[in-house]
Amino acid sequence: MPANAFVKFKPRNLDRYPRLDTVLMVEQALYDNRSDKTLTEIWRALPKKVLWTTYTTILDYLEYSGKIHVEPDKTVTWLWNPELMEKAKRQGVEA
Repeated sequence: MPANAFVKFKPRNLDRYPRLDTVLMVEQALYDNRSDKTLTEIWRALPKKVLWTTYTTILDYLEYSGKIHVEPDKTVTWLWNPELMEKAKRQGVEA
């Protein structure tokens, strides 16, 4: 595959599409608990109940988009840095 080819997002299991507020809630929980808790612990502590399949779809999307990386021990490494992106844009680098 060429280096500049667009890779289409293909979720593993899509029973239903998550709503934006659910994606944002999961994203915030992952950011708050990065490297502290496992994915299952974060899922159980969410403020609202979310189906596991919906949760894994959101995880797949966040990993695809480059915001997170799921480690082998099932903790999350947060990769997204909006401040660094703004600095790069001010210096003329386009994302």
